[in-house]
Amino acid sequence: MDLSRQIGDKWEKGLPPDAFRRAMTKNQEAFASWYDKFVWPDEETREFFASLGHRDDLRCVILAADWCGDVVRNVPVVLRVMETAGIPVKILIMEEHLDLMDQHLTMGGRSIPVVFIVDTGGTILAKWGPRPAYVQEPMVKFKQAFPDRSVPDYEEKLAETRKEIMRRYGEDTGYQKLIVQELRDILAKV
Repeated sequence: MDLSRQIGDKWEKGLPPDAFRRAMTKNQEAFASWYDKFVWPDEETREFFASLGHRDDLRCVILAADWCGDVVRNVPVVLRVMETAGIPVKILIMEEHLDLMDQHLTMGGRSIPVVFIVDTGGTILAKWGPRPAYVQEPMVKFKQAFPDRSVPDYEEKLAETRKEIMRRYGEDTGYQKLIVQELRDILAKV
């Protein structure tokens, strides 16, 4: 059995979303703002997630930290989707669960959020994160082009990549529909 696919022991260690929000020492207002600004892309999409309410076999575990901009932008969307789907959520603080983080690196790095869809026993059925694919694409290209951190213009190119990621996120909630669609694709298969 692949133990990295089993996280049942983590469920009880997680915080309910409201407790995570209350415990935030950074970015609490921004987190709340993205949560409040969420709008369904269309009624059919909302209905798809609402139709999952009959399923009692799924859970969502999110590896996160309040200091991370991707968590602040993306986790509120995940929470809205899971609320509508009736899927219980627990949030694990990354620094308290480095064992899990290190089993689920993104291109060799500790990137959050990591959203796990698990069954009631804690077997990972699907995983999403840290960003929608379109927003993540510049980082994928960067990591492929610069696998060695010691090259002279590494930091400069990384800064350019981060600017492009922010450009793709945009100033409004348009990016949220990407997350919703990716979560829909995942949940349609589990």
